[in-house]
Parts: sequence; C-alpha cells; structure tokens
Amino acid sequence: MTLHRLTLFPPPSHLLRYGLKGLSLCLIIFFCCTVSLAADSQPSAGDLMQRGRAAAREGSYEEALLAWKAAAELYDQAGETKNHIQALTQSAFAARTLGHINQAFLQEELALHLARQLRDSQWLVITLSELGKTYVTNHQYEVAADYIGQALEIAQAQSFRALSPALQNDLGIVLALQGRPEEALAAFHQCAVSAKQEGLIPLFIRARVNAARMAIQVAQFDTATSALAEAADQLAGSASSYEKAEGLVNLALGYRDLALAHSGSHASALKRSALFLQEAAGMTQHPGDARLASYVYGHLGHLYEVERRFDEALQLTRQAVFTAQSARAPESLYRWQWQSGRLLNRLGQLDDALSAYQEAAITLHPIRSEVTFAVQTSPDSHQPSIRALYFELADLLLRRAALMHENREAEAYLRAARDVIEAFKAAELRDYFRDDCVDQMQARITKLDALSPSTAIIYPIVFSDRTELLVSLPDGLTRHSVPVTAATLTDEVRRFRHTLEKRTTREYLPHAQQLYDWLIRPLDPDLRRLKVNTLVFVPDGSLRTIPMSALHDGKQFLIEHYAVAMSPGLDLTDPQPIDRAKVHLLSSGLTKAVQGFPPLPHVADELDSIRALFKGEQLIDQEFLTPRLEEELKGGRYSILHIATHGQFAPDVNQSFLLTFDARLSMTQLERLVGLFRFRREPLELLTLSACQTGSGDDRAALGLAGIAVKAGARSALATLWSINDDASSELVSEFYRQLHDASVSKARALQHAQLKLLSDRVYEHPAYWAAFLLLNNWL
Repeated sequence: MTLHRLTLFPPPSHLLRYGLKGLSLCLIIFFCCTVSLAADSQPSAGDLMQRGRAAAREGSYEEALLAWKAAAELYDQAGETKNHIQALTQSAFAARTLGHINQAFLQEELALHLARQLRDSQWLVITLSELGKTYVTNHQYEVAADYIGQALEIAQAQSFRALSPALQNDLGIVLALQGRPEEALAAFHQCAVSAKQEGLIPLFIRARVNAARMAIQVAQFDTATSALAEAADQLAGSASSYEKAEGLVNLALGYRDLALAHSGSHASALKRSALFLQEAAGMTQHPGDARLASYVYGHLGHLYEVERRFDEALQLTRQAVFTAQSARAPESLYRWQWQSGRLLNRLGQLDDALSAYQEAAITLHPIRSEVTFAVQTSPDSHQPSIRALYFELADLLLRRAALMHENREAEAYLRAARDVIEAFKAAELRDYFRDDCVDQMQARITKLDALSPSTAIIYPIVFSDRTELLVSLPDGLTRHSVPVTAATLTDEVRRFRHTLEKRTTREYLPHAQQLYDWLIRPLDPDLRRLKVNTLVFVPDGSLRTIPMSALHDGKQFLIEHYAVAMSPGLDLTDPQPIDRAKVHLLSSGLTKAVQGFPPLPHVADELDSIRALFKGEQLIDQEFLTPRLEEELKGGRYSILHIATHGQFAPDVNQSFLLTFDARLSMTQLERLVGLFRFRREPLELLTLSACQTGSGDDRAALGLAGIAVKAGARSALATLWSINDDASSELVSEFYRQLHDASVSKARALQHAQLKLLSDRVYEHPAYWAAFLLLNNWL
C-alpha cells in the first residue's frame, strides 16, 4: 500500500507548491538530469533560490542542493533569518532526496535552532515536520513520530488550518511504517475530515486513499471500498486538470491494491482501476504532462500484466517508456524498461528481455540512491524492490550462459551475472550505512579473483527456486546450480546457526553436513585438483549469519581443509598483505562489569599477549573512553586496532554499538574515528572486534558486521558472530596474533591455525567456541 502521495508519480511542481507547507510527506523517487547553474558571476540569494527551484522542477537535485546551500550562506551573511531558514529547509530536502542523510540532519537542526530563536511558530512547525521526515528516511520512526507530533500540536494550538491536516496525514504514514495500522487508519480519517472542512480537496483524496490502503492491510475491505468510493465521488465533480489526473492515478492504485488483496472485489476493482487510469490518460496529452502520463501508461500496462494479457501489456508499457524518455524522467523510465523486460521474458523473447533489463539497470544506476530511499520508506507491498531488478537480470544472464556452446562465451555471461549481483551488494551496503563510504572504498580496490593462485572465491546467488554457485578458480570461472530454494536454504541456515551455539550438544551436525553437501561438495573435485588452500566466501542473505568454517563433510570440519574468509563483495575488498615490520598496535577493552554487562576477566591476558608480539599502546577499563580513543587514533600511526568489549550488530545501524567504559560507541562514531586513516597513505590494516554478537536471524545485522571494515576504511576485520567463552576467546585471539607475527602466514591462515588449536583441545573442540570468529574482507 503506497501511502506517500508522490511515491509512484511525483510531479515536481507539486513539490514546490507543498514542500514547505507540510502538505505531504515528500519521500519521493527523483531523477537526475543536468541543469546549469552557471549564469551571473555573483547571483543574489533570491536568484539562487529560483535556480534551485528550476533545477528541482527538472529533477536535478544535486544542482538544486548547490544553489540552495549557496543561498543559505548569503541569507546568513545578510542576517535574513526567515529566508535563511527557508533555504536551509529546501537544501535539507534536496540532501534527503539524494540520500545525504547526515547533511540533511545538520541543515535541519540549524533551521530548527534558528526558528526557535526567532520564536516564529509557523517556521517552527515546518522545521519540526521536515526533521521528522528525515528521521523517517533514516528508519527512526519513533523519533520521527515525536517531531511530527510536536509540529502537529503547535499547528493545532496556533490554528494553522492548512498545516494541521497535512501533518495528520504525515503522522498516519509514520504510524503505518511503525506497524500500527489501526492508529494510522484513525490518523488518515482525521486528516480527511479536516482537509474537507478546509477545502483541501487533493489532500482529502490522498487521505482517503491512504485510509483505504490501511484498511486493506487489516482486511477491512468494506471500509476500504467506502473510502475509495468517497475519493472517487469527490474527484467526479472536479474539472479536468493535471491535479485531477494525479488524483485519478492515486485512486486507481488504491483500487488495484483492493483487487489484488480481496478476491471478492478482484474483477470489479481491477475494472475501476483501469477506467480511472484511462480517464487520467485523457488529461495528460500536453507535452508538460509526459512524466505523469508515463505512470498512467505504465500502471495500466501492469494491470494487463496481472490479467496475463502480455501483448497488450507490452504495448502500453512501451508507450510508458517513450513518454518517460520524452519527459527526461529516469525514475519512471527504469520501472517501465524493467516491466518491458519482464513481459518480454514472459513472451519467450529472451534476448530482447535481457536488453530491456540491462537498459533498466543502466537508467537506475545514477539515481539508485534516491530510488532506494523512497522504496525503503514506502510500505507499498506491490512496489518492486531494487533487489528484484538485479536478481531477475542475473537470472536472465545465467539462463543465457546455459545456452552457450563455448566455455569462453558462457563465462562472459557468468561474469556479467556476478557483476550485477556485485553492484547490488555494494548498493545494499551503502544503503545499510546510508552514505557513500562504499564508493570511496571501491575507487581503490583490486578485483579479488585476480590474485592468489591457491585461493577460490565462492559466490553464492540465492534465487527463489534454486541456488547458484559461481566459483572463481585459478583456471577460470565455473558455475554449479544447486536445486535448493531460497526458503529451504534459509530454513537450514537458521537451524544450523541456532544449534551451533548450543555448546553441550551435537545437534548442529546434520545441518552442518547438509549445508556442506549443498555449498561445498559440488566444488570438491576442482578444489582438490587445483590444490586450493583458502576459500573466500561472498555470501548473500542468510548465509551471512553463519560461519562457513563449521560446515562438515561427514568426517571433518571445513576449517580442517581450508583457511576461510568472508567478504561483503568482490569490489569491496582491498587485498594487500600486512607489512609486519611496520605494525603498530592500539589495543583496548573492558575487564570490568559496566552498564549492566558482565565482566570479561580474560581480556587483560588477551591484550597483554598481543602487546608482547606487536609494539603499541593499550587502553583498558577506565582508560577506554571515546575521547581517549579518538586522541590516540589522531596522534598514533596505528596499523592494527584491537577492541575487546561487548558489542552488538543490529538490523538497524543506529542500534549497533561497541561498549566503552562509560558509553556506547556507535558505528557512526567508530567510522569517524577509524576513518581518520583514510587521509593517510597507509590505511588501517586490521580492525579486531572481540566479544561482539549478531542476532542469528538478522541478515541485515550480519551485513553491518561484514561491512564495518569497509565503513571504517580498514582493509580487514576480525569479528565474532556471537559472544563466546571469555577464556576461549582470549586463547584464540592470542594464537591468531602469534601466527600473524609470522610474515609467511596470511590472516586467513593465521585464523585457521588459531581455530584448529581450539578444535584440538577437548575443552574447546565444539564449534560454539571457535567458529564464531570471522575474517572479513582482506584475507592476505
């Protein structure tokens, strides 16, 4: 259910009309085209504001952001506080649109501070509301609800009659995103009542459609039908206009959702949806309407696709592609190119389908960040995810490879399929951390599979109907298709992870062997033939949550045959061996019980054993404070940072932390501290996080664990999937560093030796003690 007014077809003119008035939660899919800012050598602030609006109308939000930021500086210098607030709010909106969330927060916090100083209630409402929207984009819904609630309270107290209904709509959206459908439904109802009283008919229609979608979610189909009928009646009496066409499309999508959710309403609701789209098509015949027209034809094509009338659907979808191209609307264009590919595939035209998918991916690439932020904050169950595009394209490439007679031709398609998933992995990590740190990392890497002749890179791609294994070997890229579905694989992975942590049983063994049979056994002949000694996994989804080292062939664990490492992506690793002669260590940790967490008494021995091998400094207990850590990292030329403390990686990066003596170090703070090394010639070689944990079912949490080295700018990370016995952890980590002291031993081999040492000890032979440790990214 799409609750955001403009999520599916955002006309920029409405953004400018309503963006500062709070008339909708503008989480919009945007597009980027070029609008020149070059004009007067010294434009005025007013000129810059106009240029920003012009750029925004064209969808060029980078240009708009530059113009509005420059205007904000000029207004600040001139002491024009209200205009300064407006420019800050506009530039924050553009930054939010582009996915630059931290920048948006900074600008909005300043705007809110100025509004409070000015004691201007209207600007206070606007700045509180906009800050709330940015928290929505950042998935911090509770905080967002608080800010929007504050704005609504002030608006109602001050009788801001145009603002209050819009804020009720915004609050309903946040409640929906929080999974509180009944409360959201009430908020949308109140918005509709208030909007109708104030004569805000477009807002009334949006609120009724939003209410219908919430009612559909809770299976109140009569309520949904009634809400849609009210919106339809209101629209029927209005004159033809662009705004009416926009309302018709929203209404059509509401009926589409009803048709797909309620079998009893399917035929009638689908017919009404098509009729409203056809009516909207008649109102979008002018050149300036092409952008909205592309959505009209595209959604109409989708209705025909639902009815399996693929030829007619393709004809309409091609019309949507043409109108999106004429409107220079890539956020619309990629969707209809994708839909074309899907339809061509259904019609058996594989090569044409592949071309359409590739065009969609190319169109999406420069705007992927904006699209992803909009999709992530929209609870529309029928809005396709970005992941689906990448995986459907990879599927087509693999199918095309299977038709090739020559290995060389097939390998080209295999590499292309892997590159598509690689692009998705980089985007996924970027979205998890919500910044472009991944792009900075990718600018200086070497292809992982172009290196060590004794290393195999195993790249699983998990589809709904099967699992593909792409394996980079010293003599080329091979493919193994395993007939295990995503659901079956995920279930087995969850069982393995759950039983693996039970130290007193061997319940994990059947699952360890089953996963070995699926993921490793097909590769055994090639691995043995080529005398491979190191396996680097680039896992997807649930596979991120398990240690591959604990897979079992029926006789031995995988770690007994191979050193094992993991990477979030081929293009996210900087594989360089560590220069032992230049190692300078900063070790830190907690031994005492603090902030409700238990003591880690063996950490002291762990840190002492490491210091005996590598020169450096130590921060322990009362000295392990964030300011002191920052001071050391700024002043010392450390190549290894070792942190032994409690920590947690959560599905939301905002909930992930490492424990210091008196506080919790967030991932953002850690990135900022370790990121100091980005500006040095030599980056941080190794970041060790001992005693941390990741939830067994949290794929996104494991993504954060795997990505922390990339985020922090470190070449490698050694971290744990779960908290393990303090004594065992100390012994394993100490042995890892002893092995690492030998220049002939890679990091992966050092970890292998350390894990085998514990495995050989009857006290610690259970994998719960040694398998939790993962070597991430650079294994050399």
